[in-house]
Amino acid sequence: MPFARLAPAAAAFYTEQSAFSDPGSFAPLYVGLPDAPAQLACTARNLMVHRLEGEQFCHVIAPDRLHNDAETRYLDDILRIITKRNDALLTQRREVGDRFVGVCRDFALLYCSFLRHAGIPARLRSGFADYFGSDGFHCDHVVTEYWDNERGWLLADPQLADPVVIGTWKVDFDPMDVPRDRFLVAGKAWQAIRAGDADPKTFGLHPPEEGPMFGEWFVAHDIRIDLAALNKVETLLWDVWGTGAGGDRDMTEAVCELYDLTSLVVCDDVPFDAARKLFAENEGLRTPKTVLSLAPFNGPSEATLR
Repeated sequence: MPFARLAPAAAAFYTEQSAFSDPGSFAPLYVGLPDAPAQLACTARNLMVHRLEGEQFCHVIAPDRLHNDAETRYLDDILRIITKRNDALLTQRREVGDRFVGVCRDFALLYCSFLRHAGIPARLRSGFADYFGSDGFHCDHVVTEYWDNERGWLLADPQLADPVVIGTWKVDFDPMDVPRDRFLVAGKAWQAIRAGDADPKTFGLHPPEEGPMFGEWFVAHDIRIDLAALNKVETLLWDVWGTGAGGDRDMTEAVCELYDLTSLVVCDDVPFDAARKLFAENEGLRTPKTVLSLAPFNGPSEATLR
């Protein structure tokens, strides 16, 4: 018997491609893909390399790819880059030099697109992983959440679907079932901080000694990214908008109370109707048509979404 029944509206919503995950004219390339989640994760992994993985794979990533590939918002454009470098079947493992050079969001988006194509409800989740190091820091990260008919929603990290990566980070769990205490969705991280159970300095893009990208305001940013993804608006991780986007100076008690309420929706057990309603009705949380993109290499610019 199934662990839980996914409501038909939620099942339909998360099985249909979004504007971001739609392969578009590249959909014919999906013919022949496997339909098992673990195999699809390996397929996605073998088409991409993370910006920071050059040393792990003994490869020097070309600066233009390092700077520009991960600025690609939409899956059809990602597939265009992948097939331009090597037009083999998507099931064929690419040499590192032929791969798309992305970040965690790109692995998760490609995998999510594959799952949706296979008829498996899937969505991106933004939050913080503790498995990219052993110092207790929770690193900004994105994974894919997919529906399993026996167990419900499971977290999967397709970036880990390679033995080299598993060995580098000494991962001791199944990447297709990431423990929820190893990856905290953004709302759960917020709740731990507000309850005094976690230090906000241990959540961010990097530790405090390496720059300002950490703390409560950063967790609030991830809540906005996660809420958008739950509504199938799977933006770049450095797309910025909304209430609290100005950093620490914006995190007044009233703003914190907004995120206290939002964290009840952007949590492990997401109430689907509430997530849709909150995104639709709160202008300070909803992704606008034009966002500020703080591209790590290319600098800030405004981007108008499809």
